[in-house]
Amino acid sequence: MYAAIDIGGTKIAAGLVDGAGELLARHERPTPAAEPMTAVDDLLAALTAEPAWAEAVAVGIGSAGPIDAAKGTVSPLNIHAWRDFPLAARVADRTGLPVTLAGDGVAMAAGEHWRGAAKGRENVLCMVVSTGVGGGLILGGRLRPGPSGNAGHVGHMCVELDGPPCPCGARGCVEVIASGTAIAARAVSEGWQRPGGGAASEATAAEVADSARAGDPIALASFDRSAKALAAAIAGTAALVDMEAAVIGGGVAKSGELLFGPLREHLKEYARLSFTRDVTVHPAALGGDAGLIGAAALVRDVEV
Repeated sequence: MYAAIDIGGTKIAAGLVDGAGELLARHERPTPAAEPMTAVDDLLAALTAEPAWAEAVAVGIGSAGPIDAAKGTVSPLNIHAWRDFPLAARVADRTGLPVTLAGDGVAMAAGEHWRGAAKGRENVLCMVVSTGVGGGLILGGRLRPGPSGNAGHVGHMCVELDGPPCPCGARGCVEVIASGTAIAARAVSEGWQRPGGGAASEATAAEVADSARAGDPIALASFDRSAKALAAAIAGTAALVDMEAAVIGGGVAKSGELLFGPLREHLKEYARLSFTRDVTVHPAALGGDAGLIGAAALVRDVEV
């Protein structure tokens, strides 16, 4: 039995996952802006109250990044209260169990390779497209988190040299163009209005997706630009590591063909080399449980 924690800018989830990859318990809280650890503590209290907790042997954490796996610290760009925060040590103190920490994209890659759309594949890029954009790599049939636990973090590849500024300090990163946050902000800036009104600052990619399905040209264009940035990142990664497929999960992936249709078309424009043009793109199979099953998979990979 593995305890799993999935940390994002919008929500934090925790669960218990058995050795077959089945999620047996799940709890979730919004991510507090000021004291995120209070939500983690609350979730750990809920987990330890579960009957299956007694069988837990370790904790896996997938966190928005960047992180430092060697130090056990996290500094998520979308969680401003945490900078070099010693998350692994705090969780170890509260649970008495060994902790494995990696980026959320790395965790997602581990989970999809274990039980999802990357299962059986040798060389795959897995991406989380949500509040931000993360990623992880399966190379040679194994998870490759890198020494810091951030390998595959394609959200901060530059795909537009003079593009918009990114919270990381660079310009034109995939994340600042392709994330759900970017999709909504771009649509609002181009004149799209939320269905039923409401504050523009609270607009979401899901609302833009609803408008796109109804044929709104601004909403469709915003998704197309996101897809184009993702296609450029996938093609660049394929040229670098010689991979066979990309798997995309996260909240934005729930938009389905609004994202995947233009993404596959744009990929044809960018993946022109003989060894990149056959890269396929697939939706993640684990859905909303990908982060937790992936966090458990981190521990499982360490044990194996």
